[in-house]
Amino acid sequence: MMDLPWPTLVFAAAVVALAYVVYGLTGFGASIIAIPFLAHIFPLRFAVPMMLLFDIGAGLLLGLRHRRIVDWRELLRLSPWLLIGMALGLSLLVQAGERLLLLLLGGFVLGYASWSLLVRAPEGSASKGWSVPAGLVGGAFTSMFGTGGPIYTIYLVRRIPDKHVLRASISLLILCAGLVRLVMFTGSGLYQQAGLLATALLLMPAAFLGFLGGSRLHARLPPQRALQAVWALLILGGIGLLVRAYALG
Repeated sequence: MMDLPWPTLVFAAAVVALAYVVYGLTGFGASIIAIPFLAHIFPLRFAVPMMLLFDIGAGLLLGLRHRRIVDWRELLRLSPWLLIGMALGLSLLVQAGERLLLLLLGGFVLGYASWSLLVRAPEGSASKGWSVPAGLVGGAFTSMFGTGGPIYTIYLVRRIPDKHVLRASISLLILCAGLVRLVMFTGSGLYQQAGLLATALLLMPAAFLGFLGGSRLHARLPPQRALQAVWALLILGGIGLLVRAYALG
């Protein structure tokens, strides 16, 4: 495990738990919640593969359990472009400097959280052609930070009207993308970092408890109402990342 004081580890556990409450509510969003805050205590190349382990566990619990209602046609339409984007994103994660990665993540989180908080959700159906940019950009940010889920969710939410089918489809897509990333990250040596697996094991109960809490809330609380507070919090997180990136320069 990394040599971190207990208050820092408690903070990390609280962040991970909150992230998986959101995941349990919506079927996505854990990494975009957690990474902006974990990046203040862990290097991005440490935090991203660690969160991937939690995503795979949550995906197994949610995605496989509801696989019978998954919209396979939409997932197959997205998959080729998602894989191409993931390969491009992995190259950036491994080769780019920490400052550039923080700038990209901070800008993405700030922009997406502001859009989610201030812009009314689009109505109507999206064209099938939007699967190409959604897959490419979502795949790239999935590899770099694990935050690509919201990008292809914007596409899928306008293709799949049933919220239960949507939640199951997104969860299974995140699981499959996570398994591909696991192979990529292992091959690139990211899981050989000292303390990564031990820290992930220590924080795993927080992820599990958060997921259970969010899953219980899913049937009782409108996800959009809870997410509005999360997006406001993420705006602050995105600004913090940009400030940290500026300080590194």
